Amino acid sequence: MTDPRLAGPDDAFEIARLRSELILSEPLDEAWLAVCRDQLAVRLRPGGDARACVVEAGGGGLASCALAFLQPLLPAPKYPAGLAARIHSVATEPAYRRRGYARTAVAALLDHLEQEGVTLYELHAAEGSAPLYEALGFRHEPALMRMTRFRDAGGGNS
Repeated sequence: MTDPRLAGPDDAFEIARLRSELILSEPLDEAWLAVCRDQLAVRLRPGGDARACVVEAGGGGLASCALAFLQPLLPAPKYPAGLAARIHSVATEPAYRRRGYARTAVAALLDHLEQEGVTLYELHAAEGSAPLYEALGFRHEPALMRMTRFRDAGGGNS
């Protein structure tokens, strides 16, 4: 198995591509993929709020990735550094699945984030991937709620 490594700005396209092709319900078109790549490249730079661990594919590109975004919180006993991380994307190319790459990438990402002082982690898991996250220590939280809001053309919320 290839060892995971911390991703940098040069990995932004591959991470965005894996997210687009393997996670989103509809793949992004080239324009949106470029937007995601450009924003992620900036956020993966030192001082940015994105962290990712990747496993390289044999012939170039990435076999797997795990991407998180840091979120500052007010400190508390369970969050002494005042940092949380949302695991945003975990994806593995179909040809590389069932080799432990996703587990390895997520575990490496969690280790890295822990070194930065993160103590609170959250993610949204697809039903089939929940056992992976549970094995790494994640638990279901029934209180989590979610909403998406867009402004309509008239200026109100839809």
